[in-house]
Amino acid sequence: MNIRKTAARVAGVGFAATAALGLFSTGAANADTFVALPGGAITQTLSDGTVVTVRLVGESANINPSMGSTPLHRNAWVSGSAQVQISGNNSSVGGKILPGYVVGCQVNIAGGGAEGGVEGGGAWEGNSAPTVGASTGGALTLGPGQSKAFYVLDLEAADDYGSEDHSANNKFKGSNGSVTWADETIGLNGCGGYAQARAFVSVKVETDNVVGTVTLWGQPFSLG
Repeated sequence: MNIRKTAARVAGVGFAATAALGLFSTGAANADTFVALPGGAITQTLSDGTVVTVRLVGESANINPSMGSTPLHRNAWVSGSAQVQISGNNSSVGGKILPGYVVGCQVNIAGGGAEGGVEGGGAWEGNSAPTVGASTGGALTLGPGQSKAFYVLDLEAADDYGSEDHSANNKFKGSNGSVTWADETIGLNGCGGYAQARAFVSVKVETDNVVGTVTLWGQPFSLG
């Protein structure tokens, strides 16, 4: 299994991803701002009684206000770990973990909705993760009132016909799963006003009796 722009090690049901571009963030360390974020947790019970707990731990952001030396550029390196725990009487469980970020330019992404919406469409309420609006990972171009979402993972593997297939989720079996990322890059261009970002973790759980989705949102943070 290969990962574009990432180096990874899989251990059990855990998955770790490190964005190579983020490793160069130390070059502008004197201009960076480190932000420790609180993460969060959510617990929901599915219709068959299965209890799903999703946690976001160790979340942080290292923010550079103008990587392109203009007010229209921002750059940030984000880290965190998504952890899932499932309990219940089901003999067969498992699921998929999709971590990502929403980035907005002069748009409120602090509540359950986003003024201006996510480019490409997005479900901001309920248990669905937003539709991805970024075409190249965390490289985003936004104007005022716009926001986009992207997934952290880009897993490459051959499909049943030998062609290249990409996936943004990490599959796991059993009652526990995790994804950890370090120095994932968010590069923002074109935003002349204030900009924010916000992590999300969407987990699709499959049991013998039901398929359900639980989404956890992190705390919004400023990109400058």
